[in-house]
Amino acid sequence: MLIVMEHDATEPQIERVCSAIRSLGLDARPMPGAERTAIGIVGNERPVDPARFAGLPGVRQTLSVSAPYKQVSREWRREDTVIELANGTRIGGRQVVVMGGPCAVESEQQLFAAAEVVAGAGATVLRGGAFKPRTSPYAFQGLGVEGLELLAKARDRFGLAVVTEAMDPEGARVVADFADIVQIGARNMQNYALLREVGRLGRPVMLKRGMSATVKEWLLAAEYILAEGNPHVMLCERGIRGFDDATRNVLDVGSIALVKRLSHLPVIGDPSHATGVRDLVVPAARASIAAGADGVIVETHPNPAEALSDGQQALPPERFTSMVGELRAIAEVLGRGLVGL
Repeated sequence: MLIVMEHDATEPQIERVCSAIRSLGLDARPMPGAERTAIGIVGNERPVDPARFAGLPGVRQTLSVSAPYKQVSREWRREDTVIELANGTRIGGRQVVVMGGPCAVESEQQLFAAAEVVAGAGATVLRGGAFKPRTSPYAFQGLGVEGLELLAKARDRFGLAVVTEAMDPEGARVVADFADIVQIGARNMQNYALLREVGRLGRPVMLKRGMSATVKEWLLAAEYILAEGNPHVMLCERGIRGFDDATRNVLDVGSIALVKRLSHLPVIGDPSHATGVRDLVVPAARASIAAGADGVIVETHPNPAEALSDGQQALPPERFTSMVGELRAIAEVLGRGLVGL
């Protein structure tokens, strides 16, 4: 339930409503808006009687939230969530963000070369896997903490924010010490212990859609994070599993537009994992922005032929640079712009 206050409601009136909510053993989440404050009720398994609040001073109206994902939904919050990173990057506003980098951190030389390309092209977030959950146990699994340290060095040198994946609750705490954004991979979308942990950490989170997850399941997974008190969540459409092996996955462009209507959270497209084919990455990136995505995360490698993982979908430096220019043009057509440092 949402309790909408009058535009001139006072702080004592807002606190009185919050106290009434807490007296029921529930949590109150005040959300100041441009015109008035709304107070969300969380923690209830059954409907709450609106009559308990309708007569309190300063209350304008009470609204039920019909979606099973409460805090994630547009019913709960109509204004877009905007996540601001330490380097000034804002995700979810009028501008589009580009994230780029290698699938995996392999060495300082490789990562710095990629970071130089990413920053030079005009992107503002560096991606790179330090812990790599691979389908095969014999594939390169990443450098671990050493990889995190290299990502932090690259951030300091090039002014980029860093996004990298955490695989378990303990690892999430380590990743949060180094990264600006903690990524939850597709295989962990419904790892509820991990979702709760990143919710408690408070660090911005990128939640990738599971390879066979419905939109409803995806949004409910995000709800786990917000329920722990972390509102800084972005959703990442990385393609879902289909029956045709011509592409790695199926980029669900329609879900990008749908989720923007259902939720206030930023949406990021991942054309690299969605297609798995280098020549298809840029068209899929363009489609993501055209569908309303707030950004894309794209793999690039200084020498894709020598990449230790996913080289077949990594863009060479010159193609990544030209892609950023194309995405800027599309964003401008849509009345948006590209985030820059």
